[in-house]
Amino acid sequence: IPRLVLSLVLAVAVLAGGLVYGVKKFQLVDVYHAYVSDSSYIQDHYVSPRDVKLIFPKEKRNLIHIYLESIETTYLSKELGGYMKTNLMPELTQLAGEGVSFSHTPDTFGGPRQTVGSSWSVAAMVNMELGLPLKIPMNGNSYGKSGKFLPGAVGIGDILKAQGYEQTIMFGADSDFGGLTSFFQNHGDFNFMDYKAVKEKGLIPKDYKVWWGYEDDKLYEYAKMELTRLAGEDKPFYFVMETADTHFPDGYLSPNAKTPFDKQYANVIFYSQAETVKFVRWIQSQPFYENTTIVINGDHLSMDQNFFKDFDPNYRRTCFNLILNPTPNCTSAPDTRFHNREWATFDMLPTMLASIGVEIEGNKLGIGTNLFSDTPTLFERDGTDFVNEELEKRSNFYNEHILVDWSRVGGDKKDK
Repeated sequence: IPRLVLSLVLAVAVLAGGLVYGVKKFQLVDVYHAYVSDSSYIQDHYVSPRDVKLIFPKEKRNLIHIYLESIETTYLSKELGGYMKTNLMPELTQLAGEGVSFSHTPDTFGGPRQTVGSSWSVAAMVNMELGLPLKIPMNGNSYGKSGKFLPGAVGIGDILKAQGYEQTIMFGADSDFGGLTSFFQNHGDFNFMDYKAVKEKGLIPKDYKVWWGYEDDKLYEYAKMELTRLAGEDKPFYFVMETADTHFPDGYLSPNAKTPFDKQYANVIFYSQAETVKFVRWIQSQPFYENTTIVINGDHLSMDQNFFKDFDPNYRRTCFNLILNPTPNCTSAPDTRFHNREWATFDMLPTMLASIGVEIEGNKLGIGTNLFSDTPTLFERDGTDFVNEELEKRSNFYNEHILVDWSRVGGDKKDK
């Protein structure tokens, strides 16, 4: 009997230890939240653009949205709010002095807290364009292959298309990756200037392949061509582009880049941000800039683990954000709107619309909040930990109303 009792105790101990290990190793709590539990948080706070009054200015402004791959405020010097001894982004820092940005600190650069469903490029675009996290029951870069991408949601591309905007999406990779073809077709019927399109236009040879497709040096040159075309159209435009050279691991170092730093990734960042500013300066020299707002966002935190391996884990890394030439009602907002803010990338949807002079009933779209307004964000009202915990959980509303086009299958538009 003692042996039996001992064996039973050991078996229970092994089982308990295995469960603890399994929960930690395989993140079973997260799995439970994602697939079993249900939270009404998104349903309770989702504001569909279908149901909100949006008032555009009489003269509609152009909007340019530049996603900078993995660009963080971390790369700034410590006195600016970054983590570096030497500022890796001096040109971008200078440019920021001409616009507005939102920080979690009282007096230095900062940015949004990364949320569930926003930590890779496609997810970051969904957050900013649709005001929603990307919560999908499969590999994030496999979604959208069916030709549908969150068809129940309404985003900025849908809104601006309905207002007569001409729209283009541009990046050096193949837009089929991550379902971005479906995403930008479903939500705004964008013109595409991706890797395939550029080859079809004869701008690069059919067998050309650098990094993800074509490099950022070419991206900026082709972007100038496309913006010149858009500006020649008799309608406002929305132009979206994403860089790629600063993608992990180590980034792609242009042959034109100088190498003042020991680490390749630092040299890539240093060169990339300077080229971004050159591109912005070109835009500012164009006649159309007077009626154009530029939004610049680091899309998500960098995944380059080697570069950050010796960082203090208590340092808060945030993505860079900047808005240039917004409407006067935005620039005249009190300073409290720009500092000591807790916000997420999904807040960019209403914020971008506000930056081009759109009045938003209630200052909310998706689950995002117009940062130029005095309306608290979800993070500010409910706390960052609580919001993230709720977003981790399964949302039946999201699965039944966002993943499918519920408005075409008898859904009540007022049912939120």
